[in-house]
Amino acid sequence: MDAKLTLSMDSSVIASMKGYASENNSSISQIVESFFRNLLSSQSKNRKISPLVQELSGIIPNQSDDKDDYINYLEAKYE
Repeated sequence: MDAKLTLSMDSSVIASMKGYASENNSSISQIVESFFRNLLSSQSKNRKISPLVQELSGIIPNQSDDKDDYINYLEAKYE
């Protein structure tokens, strides 16, 4: 459900944003909403890792050694 929000900004910023929105087939409201959504999603990515997850990290062995061995095998095979 859409709701109205009133913002106060410098008039030159508003004029520039109107031009930007027009050039990008958008509206200032859509741009502001997109900005807020991105801001909120980036905050959710910065969540702290729980102690249990920290304790469990590293239990699964790194498989990069197997990958390196396979790459070396393929390089030797096709030389």
